[in-house]
Amino acid sequence: MARIQFESVRKQYPNGYTALEDLNLHIADKEFLVLLGPSGCGKSTTLNMIAGLEDVTEGHLRFDAEIMNTVPPHRRDVSMVFQSYALYPHKTVYDNIAFGLKMRKFDKAEIDRRVRDAARRLEIEPLLERRPDQLSGGQRQRVALGRAMVRKPQVFLMDEPLSNLDAALRISMRAEIKQLHQAMQTTFVYVTHDQAEALTLADRIVVMRSGVVQQIGTPDAIYERPSNMFVASFLGNPPINFIRGSLARQPQGLVFRCGETVLTLPDAAAQKLAGHDGREVVLGIRAEDVAESGDASEGARLGGRILSVLPVGSDQFLEMEVTQTKLFFRVGKECQYKAGDQAQLAIHLNRLHVFDAETTRNLLWA
Repeated sequence: MARIQFESVRKQYPNGYTALEDLNLHIADKEFLVLLGPSGCGKSTTLNMIAGLEDVTEGHLRFDAEIMNTVPPHRRDVSMVFQSYALYPHKTVYDNIAFGLKMRKFDKAEIDRRVRDAARRLEIEPLLERRPDQLSGGQRQRVALGRAMVRKPQVFLMDEPLSNLDAALRISMRAEIKQLHQAMQTTFVYVTHDQAEALTLADRIVVMRSGVVQQIGTPDAIYERPSNMFVASFLGNPPINFIRGSLARQPQGLVFRCGETVLTLPDAAAQKLAGHDGREVVLGIRAEDVAESGDASEGARLGGRILSVLPVGSDQFLEMEVTQTKLFFRVGKECQYKAGDQAQLAIHLNRLHVFDAETTRNLLWA
């Protein structure tokens, strides 16, 4: 069992800087949890606390029922994979993978069995006699994974392990890490600032900002129902579009108004926003939640001038100016717009987000 519990945990350094504030988080046994956020948000500090590399200033950190605040790293039964790989340059791949087991006085036969089993799983058997400077970045990362695997830890910690790899290799390594989690059936805690990694790998995502948790949920829940504008903006490519305006009650129902742009909100949204007439809000529209206007009603159209068209393989990005705001949308290659065109796009109204302009919280999912 490897359940991890943060109970009102705070981390403050001697210089007064607070890296984490009131962290309450339960990580289930065998869960793949991703800590996501920008640099300095506290995600690596959280990981290092689990590893025992950072002390807890206030609160409790538990593994199952045991308080771990003062337990040293070597007694925590965790393995960690770093961004830098941290391989010994003078040792072979075999010896790098075996090093931790040798330090723990494992039997030679057991060391050999575990090393070769890990090498087989990671498809690096032919590389066992090479040294790190003879390996590619992806091969070095596999060696680092192998070194952590052979210990069979209760908790597997990863701190941005793919950030040094090229884009194509990152995609293939994500799949390998996901398969590794399924095979090992242990608890994984993974730190990244890459939304694609988080959405691909996680059972649950913890979105962090300035040492404070913003939202915890499944990838789908966080993408579809972001708790605030920060969470909404951190997930999505291109990022979600924001338009500042206000809510008004008109004969056709509750509408969002920004200058000449008027969008009629669907009944379900209008019911959730009852009593907010006249309120200053920020409308959130995901880049993919549009189409050519076709037969869309007047209250579901967004009009503006196309500033640029950016092909991206199977899709294209439209940069569009709407009421003096630049927005980006993702449409299919069949759309024939070009820079300078006046365009009318149909909005998928049921997928709109409405945020309070002052607090930034999502009024539809509060």
